[in-house]
Amino acid sequence: MAVNLDELEEKQKKNILSSGNSEIDKRLGGGIPLGSLTLIEGENDTGKSVLCQQFTYGGLVQGHNIAYYTTENTIKSLLAQMESLSLDVSDFYAWGYLRIFPIHLEGVEWNPDQMRKVLQLLSDHIKSIRENVIIIDSLTMFTTYSTEDDVLEFLTRLKNLCDRGKTILITLHQHAFKEDTLVRIRSACDCHLFLRKEQVGDRYVCVLEVAKIRGAKKTTGNIVSFEVHPGFGLKIIPIQSAQA
Repeated sequence: MAVNLDELEEKQKKNILSSGNSEIDKRLGGGIPLGSLTLIEGENDTGKSVLCQQFTYGGLVQGHNIAYYTTENTIKSLLAQMESLSLDVSDFYAWGYLRIFPIHLEGVEWNPDQMRKVLQLLSDHIKSIRENVIIIDSLTMFTTYSTEDDVLEFLTRLKNLCDRGKTILITLHQHAFKEDTLVRIRSACDCHLFLRKEQVGDRYVCVLEVAKIRGAKKTTGNIVSFEVHPGFGLKIIPIQSAQA
């Protein structure tokens, strides 16, 4: 029986979340497999939020409904930020394909008991909404006053939601946990993307390292370097140029 390669490739595309950037997708083995829990890890200013916004744009263009939980933006500032990166999603937002949930915990007593309740509320909310792609940027604020067990239990609940069809991406600052806890968090996730800054001559570039993509259709690449230019967006830097 003849195999239609175009149809096969189209079918595979439907099983992944695209970043909307062909170079990044190539390094990911096509994209993030749907139904995955993905950890995007890195220090401050390494491009975690930009990568989340890139996946938001790519996913919306694919036809996914996306819920974006942000601890660092308002609805207005997130839409403006994405527009400045040439990732204008205002129409998708207006038509309800994208919903943005700013999380500002004013008046919350910062202690482990309250954080446990907040994490439970967040997972319950994700479970109740219609969107199939969920982005949490970032988890760091919740982890400051949470125990390791509470965070791992929260990730287990998210993983269960992924098993039921949700695709969830979370960002986390490296300094939020000790190394042994980070190892447990990474192992709980299906995909692990690691971001860092590297100096190239007189400039700094963001480096995305694909540490793990469980269930990728193709072989994953190792690293991709990029810069973020206001008004242009994410610009891939060829490895040769980055190392020159």
